[in-house]
Amino acid sequence: MRTLVVIHSLKMGGMERVAVNLADAFAEQGHDSHLLSCRNRPNDLKPADNRVTLHHWDQLKHLMASVIGIPVFLLSRLLLGVILPRSHFMWVGWLHGWLLKRHIRKLERRHGRFDRIIFRGLGTFKYFWSFRDDRCVYVLENVIHHDRPLWQKRWEWKLVFDDRHLVCVSSGVMESAKEAFALGRIHPKSLRVITNPCPVESIQSLAQENDPDIPDKRYIVNVARLVPQKGHALLMEAFARADIPHQLVIVGEGPLREELEQKARDLGITERVLFAGKRRNPYPWMRKADLFVLASEYEGLGIVLTEALACGTPILSTDSRGGVRFVFQGALERYLTPPNPEGLAAGLERTIRELPITIRPEWLAPFRSDVVVSAFLTAPEEPTP
Repeated sequence: MRTLVVIHSLKMGGMERVAVNLADAFAEQGHDSHLLSCRNRPNDLKPADNRVTLHHWDQLKHLMASVIGIPVFLLSRLLLGVILPRSHFMWVGWLHGWLLKRHIRKLERRHGRFDRIIFRGLGTFKYFWSFRDDRCVYVLENVIHHDRPLWQKRWEWKLVFDDRHLVCVSSGVMESAKEAFALGRIHPKSLRVITNPCPVESIQSLAQENDPDIPDKRYIVNVARLVPQKGHALLMEAFARADIPHQLVIVGEGPLREELEQKARDLGITERVLFAGKRRNPYPWMRKADLFVLASEYEGLGIVLTEALACGTPILSTDSRGGVRFVFQGALERYLTPPNPEGLAAGLERTIRELPITIRPEWLAPFRSDVVVSAFLTAPEEPTP
């Protein structure tokens, strides 16, 4: 089959890595795989499989080049978006959707008709809400937030979710979606769970690369953007309480870095915490750690958890809202902790005492490329009226 994965950009991020992984997975399984990035920059990521055809299409540039693009953009930014905050996508999305439809038709004239078009992430497909096609599948990467008045959210959800084929990356995300849709009286054409693929062999190969910055001493690691959602303050408080001999290594960059560095000073653990910054290849850091720890407030799935397992590194996480329980099933469930400093500190101590922990193949089985690809190419079942 011929598939097209659409992503907002190819900057370094979890959602973007998963989009690339999915395009690679389609190619690996013998399909004609295409990946479309809707921004020309940044391009931190690219497919690992050279059989994937990569396309760049700058949605903003094409909007501005259209006859009415500039007036629509300015009206949205200067008036409508001010009257109704965070509504910019509503006003420009009808034109973006039409422009994307034209661009996909252009690609199909060159490469042939796509059998499946997959939009990864709400931040991608909400800006194309006017584009509708029964071949399209829209992937919800995270829990749905109720961060505005219900009347506004209903309006947004109606544009973005109603009468579409929706996919959730975990059962936790699906529960969140069902709750929101009941409130908003939204009726998707189909709703199902298809998790994210984990390219185990590729990760294991990348994990063998040498990085001279990796510390020689024993450490536990967290890989995430330095933003409130990722719970670094909670992680550091738990680490300060835990009686373990390890260093804490935090791989990632973000707006909270200075605040978190001050937090380390306040907790008296500055010498035991290493802020490693953004890394092009975080997998050697995962592989050499004794333990990977996640303390997020919520996660759609937590792809870094499966990546750590692929590196052969045990995982520990707070029991947060969303999809971490989708990863921590069976024997792994005991490595979930309460989402507070005391619970996570106790989990750190207990897990470190249990080392070494053997990674079982079945823990990664649901995330195999063939399983995920088969699910995406299976026609969704529409609900019975």
